[in-house]
Amino acid sequence: MSDWLSQVFSDAVRRSYGKGERLFHTGDSILNVFLVLDGQIDLIRVTPSGNEIVLHSAGQSTVLAEASVYSKVYHCDAIARSEATVAQLGTNVFKDRLASNRTWGENWAASLAHSVQRARLNTEVRSLKKVSDRFDFWMSVNPGAFPERQIKDIAAEIGVSPEALYRELAKRRGKDA
Repeated sequence: MSDWLSQVFSDAVRRSYGKGERLFHTGDSILNVFLVLDGQIDLIRVTPSGNEIVLHSAGQSTVLAEASVYSKVYHCDAIARSEATVAQLGTNVFKDRLASNRTWGENWAASLAHSVQRARLNTEVRSLKKVSDRFDFWMSVNPGAFPERQIKDIAAEIGVSPEALYRELAKRRGKDA
């Protein structure tokens, strides 16, 4: 974990979540900032047709739903994809700590800039029409992540159904044979 985040969250409440548990729901009031200590938590938005879109997969040392620090309500759900532990700090306490330490504030600004870059990358991959192109692009920016990641998680990240990704992988295996 980065040193500055461990300092900001040094006295935060620790909470554990089981796989499938929700930390918050779309529309919940924002009272806390969460730092993932271990496990994986996904930010999910459900489309009107019922499809889940993974907006972000947060792992160790990641502040969850960082843009929400400046909102009144959450615009997505947070679901533990594995057993997970988070540090939970009141939003106002978090903001006060950033305001009181210039280095922490600058590190936070850099972290938000990286989040914007990640969001733009996700938009770019989802703009591609073919599953094969989306998967190739994802592989190029996540070298070594496949096959360690679950196929259904990758499919949600690139905005396709797991079945479509399985079909694409089967085609590729057929070409390798």
